[in-house]
Amino acid sequence: MFLLDGKPLSPDQAFTHNGIRYPANWLRLATIEEREAIGITEVPDPPYYDRRFYWGYTASGTLIPKDHGVLVSGWVDQTCQTANTILSPSDWTVIREADNGTPVPSGLKGWRQEIRIYCETKVLEIKNTQTTDQLADYITYVTPSGGVTTDYSYWPQWPPT
Repeated sequence: MFLLDGKPLSPDQAFTHNGIRYPANWLRLATIEEREAIGITEVPDPPYYDRRFYWGYTASGTLIPKDHGVLVSGWVDQTCQTANTILSPSDWTVIREADNGTPVPSGLKGWRQEIRIYCETKVLEIKNTQTTDQLADYITYVTPSGGVTTDYSYWPQWPPT
């Protein structure tokens, strides 16, 4: 990360210093000596953290977790909303069956039930976490390729493959 007067500079953004306008590609093309001549220093990027779960780092370098209870409530709501969004395009078929007896396409009811089961399982897993770290691990876990997926982000697709 580049700093000028204690403020970060983006490598691909034009900037002005001491009345001189520098083009967007200047930082990439300038030599170390040219950058240092106008007071630009390069420092390591701050450590990454997932802003969905943490506020940042303490001075000693430990992550500051967000409130677990608030996060659980938000993730439960988001999970239920996702399930609803997945199901809503096929709601009309269920209503049509109730209205005039036209059957729901083969397999669709089973798929809809599978979505509800996935939602319930995800909500239960979220509620079973005890810490923000556990919640973050569950939400961000990705199954290695080739394995049976239990990832939070996975939802069964229609039509089934």
